[in-house]
Parts: sequence; C-alpha cells; structure tokens
Amino acid sequence: MNNLTQIIQQYKTDAESVYTTWFLDNDQRLKAFRTIRRGVLQVIDDIKNKTFPNDFKGSSLEFVLSCIAEQKQIFVGVAHPFYWKPKLRIPDIYENQNNKIAFGQFLENCINAKTEEQVVKEIVKLDELKIKGLGPAVASILYFLHPTWFPPFNTAILNGFNFLFKDKKKLGSWTEYLKIRETLIETNSKHKSELSNDLGAIAGLCFEIGTQKMLIGNDEYLSEEERNKFEKNILKRQKEIQEEKLAENLHNEMQYHLLKIGASLGFDVTPATNDKSKSFGGQSFSFISINKFPELPTDKDTQNTIKLIDVLWFQKGTNKIIGAFEVEKSTSIYSGILRLSDLYFSISNGEEVFYIIIPDSREKDVIQQLNRPVIKNSKMNIKYILFSELRANCDAICKFGTDHSIMEKIAKSI
Repeated sequence: MNNLTQIIQQYKTDAESVYTTWFLDNDQRLKAFRTIRRGVLQVIDDIKNKTFPNDFKGSSLEFVLSCIAEQKQIFVGVAHPFYWKPKLRIPDIYENQNNKIAFGQFLENCINAKTEEQVVKEIVKLDELKIKGLGPAVASILYFLHPTWFPPFNTAILNGFNFLFKDKKKLGSWTEYLKIRETLIETNSKHKSELSNDLGAIAGLCFEIGTQKMLIGNDEYLSEEERNKFEKNILKRQKEIQEEKLAENLHNEMQYHLLKIGASLGFDVTPATNDKSKSFGGQSFSFISINKFPELPTDKDTQNTIKLIDVLWFQKGTNKIIGAFEVEKSTSIYSGILRLSDLYFSISNGEEVFYIIIPDSREKDVIQQLNRPVIKNSKMNIKYILFSELRANCDAICKFGTDHSIMEKIAKSI
C-alpha cells in the first residue's frame, strides 16, 4: 500500500477511467441522486399501500435500478440480483408479504437516517432476517441515498478491493460488505485530498482494478474466464460511452432550439443550472439565458430539482413558469417526468405546459411512460415533441410564433 498515492494518480489521470467518465463527468451522476431518491420513496409508498407487484418487471424498484444502471461506467448489471427468479424464490420480496414489508421499512429507515450508525443498524437487522437474495447488492441503492457513508458494491469492486488490500472477501454477505466499507472509509480518509468525501471515487478505483482495466503489479488474480468476461464488458461499456458522448451534442442542439424559441417568443429562458456553460453551433447558452434563476415558492430541495429541468420558460421579469422541457436521449424518460412532476406538485397553477423532447425512435417509450396510471390520473398536461420536428420547425416558430401555443403545432399528446 506504500504506492497507493501513485495508483490513485494513475487512476485519476486516465482519460477513460470511471473517475474521469463517471465521477467527474458528473452532470448525469448528480441528477441521478434526486431521481433515485424519489424512486425509493415510491417503492416505500407502493409497499405501504400494498400496490408493490409480485414481479420486478414494471415495479417502482425496476425504475430505481434502471436509473442506476444508466450509469454504465460502473453499474452495468446492477439490476440482475433483483430480477424475480420463481424457481429459486429469490429475491424473496415479491411474494412473501412479511419480507416485502421488512424491505420497505429498511428503505424508509435508511432514507430518513441522520447518522451512518443508524443505517448500519438497519443493515444488521435486515441481515438477521435472512431474506433470500437480499444481500449487499442493495448497497448500490444505499450509495445514492448516502454517498459519503456507503460505497456501491458489485463483483468488480469486490475483486479490485481484494487485490488492492490482499484480502479474500466474498460476495453475498452483508458482514463482508460492512468490513469492506470500514476499510474503504479508513483508506479514503487518509487520501481524501486525492479522492473525495463521496465514496464513489474510491469504489471506482476498486472497479478499475477489479476489471483489470487498470493493472498494478501482478495481474494474475483473475481466472481466464473472468478476464474474458470483464474485457467484453469493458469494450461494450466503452462503445456505449462513446455513443453517449456523440448523443450529448444532439441533446445540446435540442436545448439550444428550445432556448432560442423561448427567447424569440419574449420569455425569460434558462437551461438546467449545470448546463449554462454549454453551447451549440458557436452559441453559448449563457448568452441567451437569464443571469439569475428566479426564486421559487418552494423548499430548497424541490427548487434544486426544478433547476435541473433541461429548459424552462418564465414570463418576462417574473418567477412564473410558462413551459418546462425535458430532453431525453438514452436515459429513462420516467426520470424526466419525475422532475416535471416535482414542479407540477409543488408550484403549478395549472397553466404551465410540460414537454418531453425525444428522438423519433423513442416515441413508443414515451407513450408507454405517459400511460402510467400515476401520470394519467394526475392532471399534468405532458406532451411530447420529436427531435426531427423541433429541428425542422425551429426557425419558422421563431419567425411566426407569437405565444407559447405555437408549440402545439409540433407537439403530440396521448
């Protein structure tokens, strides 16, 4: 461990490491915390109201794991332990009502915990119940609830940990996970200036070593089968990341069109607060946008979520929102809907119009999400616009539009 500082520097300076592509490239990572937290609250409510289904598919838990899995750099396969396997009766939280309630109470107590000791006690209580299939895979959810207290956990992180610390910890054991956590926290505290309070950084280091993408010393700690599997996953992940980088420019383009249209219609416009430094076609978003985000009549957490909506139109000189737009490429459409619902249920007066902007290929996806009972039963007026329609009609709308109703010409509703 004498050369750990050197290892950390190697990890941080690699342009393709998870530190660079996931931890630092943090727009989507930071957005995910609030979205996943909202999703966990929905899981808790579904269990309380006895509407949580007897299968993973279509459940609020599937949504939570889908949001985590979207961060492919480190969370590929995160949902697999939660798939319902009827023959094995795992994980035993879908058909066993007592286990389901125990899981819901565990999540509720963890999300409301004020200290890490409280969460550790909840883990110990859950472990004592010996619920089949409900092991430390849950730690990846805990990470998004308390990122400075609990590291994410998967096979690659475990393998990297074992090699780095010359240990033999095993999968599937909460006891082992808690020991791993203690070691990572102690190590992180010694190298905090080089890493982060957020334990995702040091877990990412273990992941890099565990996949053998980052080699240190003897590299024979994986079997040939494991190495081949990880190499395939790395290639697949790198390809997906490259595709997402290309798609990011498309996302910027759609935001630019929306900002341009809003400004031409006489509204104050702003992109998501973490997108203000972006540009498209040589046009900086900050030059189109209002300088300061208007103060909204809501709590700080909700306002921070609303600030992450991709584009907002305000009535000139006021904090009255006229239109809200979420641009979705490859990420979960439902996560965008959740951000719009934060706005709707906190400060809406019923006059706003909400839009999801999607690639033409995802029209079926958005229809499916807008048909969710929780959305259909609300009075949210959510419409969707295809990328091709927004691009083709932007200039005409800017030229001939007089108010926000012009968007109805290219919007669709279910």
